[in-house]
Amino acid sequence: MKKRHEQKLIILSIGLVILFSIPISLLFNSEKDTFGYPVILIYIFAVWMISIIISFIIVKKYDE
Repeated sequence: MKKRHEQKLIILSIGLVILFSIPISLLFNSEKDTFGYPVILIYIFAVWMISIIISFIIVKKYDE
């Protein structure tokens, strides 16, 4: 794997640690529901899904 792709994955990992930290996650902890689900649950799964898509794009470019 190229050094550039490794650096992108490390930056993504650091960003995920920040986004999943307790202070940031608690910003989305409210009594409101969206589509019947708590906002914090939607936040966690949205960040998780976006990180999977971004890492897939980075790894896909490695194969080329």
